[in-house]
Amino acid sequence: MSVTLSEIIKIMEALAPPHLAESWDNTGLLLGDPGGKADRILLTLDVSLAVAMEARQMNAGLIISHHPLFIKPLKNVRFDRPLGKLIEFLVKNDIAVYSAHTNLDIAAGGVNTVLAQRLGLANPEVLHSTGCERYVKLVVFVPPSHAALVREAVCGAGAGWIGNYSHCTFQSPGTGTFLPLPGTDPFIGKQGEVSSVDEVRLETIVPSGKVKAVVRAMLQSHPYEEVAYDLYPLENRGPSFGLGVVGNLPEPVSFETFAVRVKDALGLARVRAGGSMGDVVSRVAVCGGSGAGLFPEALAAGAEVLVTGDVKYHTARDMLAAGLKFIDAGHAGTERVVLPALQEYLAGQCAAMGIKVEIQLSGTAADPFTDI
Repeated sequence: MSVTLSEIIKIMEALAPPHLAESWDNTGLLLGDPGGKADRILLTLDVSLAVAMEARQMNAGLIISHHPLFIKPLKNVRFDRPLGKLIEFLVKNDIAVYSAHTNLDIAAGGVNTVLAQRLGLANPEVLHSTGCERYVKLVVFVPPSHAALVREAVCGAGAGWIGNYSHCTFQSPGTGTFLPLPGTDPFIGKQGEVSSVDEVRLETIVPSGKVKAVVRAMLQSHPYEEVAYDLYPLENRGPSFGLGVVGNLPEPVSFETFAVRVKDALGLARVRAGGSMGDVVSRVAVCGGSGAGLFPEALAAGAEVLVTGDVKYHTARDMLAAGLKFIDAGHAGTERVVLPALQEYLAGQCAAMGIKVEIQLSGTAADPFTDI
């Protein structure tokens, strides 16, 4: 059975919720019809004409990119200019584009999480907080015969997580009353008669970004024609999320040893490093892409090294003057690590849902720079 873009989007946004994205960013389905087919998907950092041609060759209906197809509002789409040619090619070949940018940077399991894991950092913490998870309390009234079914449905959709504990719910017995009016088809009771039935009050906590999915799962699993439920905003502050990660190396090593480790772990021909190579380092901050501007936060977090890309000359000077070493592993070099992880995530989620889809990594070079 063919899978639609909207189904893939739901899976993507469970990993990288849109509300995590920075306000200036442009994420989501940027080109295409949510009802279109996506039996084959191509993953890439950037959408170029070469990548679009690669997608056509594999008959992919969807490209999922990290960098948006366009960020600034379009004033025109001219087919005689590079972006216009790209859009024309995508539209004519029925190839949709979905982009997850800063929301994928920030998400747990996203760019910076994977980068920190690749470099072996332990006890990871958010480097620069951009917010914290907000919660709502879901309360729903269920007949006892279906309480377990509804509980499993809402927890499977993301409700009931408290720290490292899942399926956290509370239920209490009670009595519900209702009067089925003409035109209804009640699960319990009869039209025109007030019914008094045993019910269970089931309540749990839901991250704000997963409310829609949880409510949808609840409604689908609930036997009632009209479901009585409440959503209460909570003051509970959840874990912080944000840009970059700071963590500890398994054991202290020389800065030179660590620089070589970064180069090898990311599969790079070279990196640029600043700082005394003989110094011992043990605490490292990372930010995929262009994260040199976060060096004050790295210092405040006790990091001795910042691993990122796109380090400019004067920023490099400022970091060294402040006592912070750095490794510039390139914009693409620090971000492309997320693509295999994203491929594994999508494949696993689709398999669990019984969705047959082919997911490939782009073989077109994403880095515009060449080492010679």
